[in-house]
Amino acid sequence: MVNSQLIGVDVGGTAIKLGRFNPDGTCLKSLTVATPQPSIPEAVLAVIVDAIAQVDPYNQAIAIGVGTPGPADKSGRIAQIAINLPGWQNVPLADWLEDKTGKPTVIANDANCAGLAEAWLGAGRNFHNLILLTLGTGVGGAIIFNGKLFVGHEGAAGELGLITLNPDGPMCKSGNSGSLEQYVSATAIRRLTGQEPWQLGALAAAGDKSALTFWQEYGNCLGIGLASLVYVLTPQAVIIGGGVSASFQFFYPALKAEIERRVMAISRSGLQILPAQLGNSAGMVGAAKLASLLVGNGN
Repeated sequence: MVNSQLIGVDVGGTAIKLGRFNPDGTCLKSLTVATPQPSIPEAVLAVIVDAIAQVDPYNQAIAIGVGTPGPADKSGRIAQIAINLPGWQNVPLADWLEDKTGKPTVIANDANCAGLAEAWLGAGRNFHNLILLTLGTGVGGAIIFNGKLFVGHEGAAGELGLITLNPDGPMCKSGNSGSLEQYVSATAIRRLTGQEPWQLGALAAAGDKSALTFWQEYGNCLGIGLASLVYVLTPQAVIIGGGVSASFQFFYPALKAEIERRVMAISRSGLQILPAQLGNSAGMVGAAKLASLLVGNGN
């Protein structure tokens, strides 16, 4: 229905992706615009408002969802921190957008949006309990519990990349030492190898032994971290997304073997480990789902 259309916005450090969607997730129009530099909140707001006018020229959408690179408050109103966006501290982005557009607005962590998207239309659509891990510049996460996004007491749950892997490891921006992010993010791969993840993927595809060994060790490391999460959450599925997941085929065997070695069978019964399906569109798709839940059009 025309009067149930939704806007999903994915705010990143270099680009802002947004689309207008039907309630079933069909994208009617999408747009990618550059994130203004410096990306102070007021400048980003102006770009989002202009871009919304472009994807919804006839003002058909009834609600807006926004994913930002950091935790929102539990009410989905305030961007508490936005990683890689200067000056983003407790920004009332939902209020600002509602004032500019007249449409009800809700915000969430971008990884949570990706998790919602994969649970709705992607690799997680057949599961009610799953976790998403996004392996990108950092490592984000999302928890879908009994079919709903779990955000915890103050809205900041699901920072799966910040669990401790090695207490004596490198310092993390979170203040933790040796977090999972410090070993399996794209940034960590560059630090450890001096190469880009895509380069190591291409080398592995060509049969390069050192690259194949790297991905095996990477899978072991990721499996150790995931083992703790599986014990705590016992999900039906673990979805692996983000840019590093392009090499899923190379690290999956070691990842699977590590989990099977470390996790009791009862805690991983029926567990599936799957690559994400929605790619770079996951953030805006999940933000649209968030908007549908805000206005009562979601399941």
